[in-house]
Amino acid sequence: MPVYPYRQFEEPSPPPQEKPPPRVAQWRARIKRLYERAHNVLLVLLGVIIAFAMMLAYSATQPPPQRLTQRDIDAAVARVLASATPPPSIASQVYAIIAPSLVRVEGNIPGSATRTTVGTGTVIDDRGHILSSLHIVERSTKIQVTFFDGTETEARIVARDAERDLVLLRPFLLPDNLVPATLGSSAMLQVGDEAIVVGNPFGISNSLSAGVISGLRRNFRSPRTGATLTNLIQFDAAVNPGNSGGPLLNRNGEVVGVVTGLLNPTDQEVFIGIGFAVPIETAAAALGSPEH
Repeated sequence: MPVYPYRQFEEPSPPPQEKPPPRVAQWRARIKRLYERAHNVLLVLLGVIIAFAMMLAYSATQPPPQRLTQRDIDAAVARVLASATPPPSIASQVYAIIAPSLVRVEGNIPGSATRTTVGTGTVIDDRGHILSSLHIVERSTKIQVTFFDGTETEARIVARDAERDLVLLRPFLLPDNLVPATLGSSAMLQVGDEAIVVGNPFGISNSLSAGVISGLRRNFRSPRTGATLTNLIQFDAAVNPGNSGGPLLNRNGEVVGVVTGLLNPTDQEVFIGIGFAVPIETAAAALGSPEH
């Protein structure tokens, strides 16, 4: 049996150790890594700087803003106010409400020469009954009424109260667009409240005057009949012959009284600042329910 001599195995020599890179190369590698990480951030930052520079350049080319003075502000406010449409006045709103309910009342008084008296009335229900003053038609042989739309017809007396100078008329013909007035309450009236009167002064149709309630619960002796009317509403809205029987209205366009007379210490029947009206509650109680 052959005998092999032992082979002497040599241990492998260790691999040669690499020399560490020089310090400069290490710094370059670190800077490269930092650059790669910050590249995107640097681009965004550069874009912001460029945009800011462009804004500064644009602002430098623009003229300085104009400084507003008080005169400029006042002129602008004046232009705005001039272009704004003012709301309608209370009186004009009241007139629009009551106008369709107004009636011109005329009475023919016989004598040596036929004389016509002129007053005002108000439609108070859908049957066309007209509330007015008795002294306008008391001695008339013929009563003529003219509605707001121009419809003319004769009328007759269905109720009267001489003590309070009130009359209720019923026309023979009704207009197609009959509009009764809204009756209010005089109990809530106070001195200083709005007082609006619409009538036919001196025959001038549908004329409006406005003022205030100047007194309550007044007494007035009528120069025509000599009777003393009590618990009247005093007002300073202008009334003249032809306003009698017309409505006294509040700010809501509601009838709160019936114009019955004016106070003048002279013998001239013209307005000097004091008018009187019968409260609407008194008128309703005096005339009662109109006939159907």
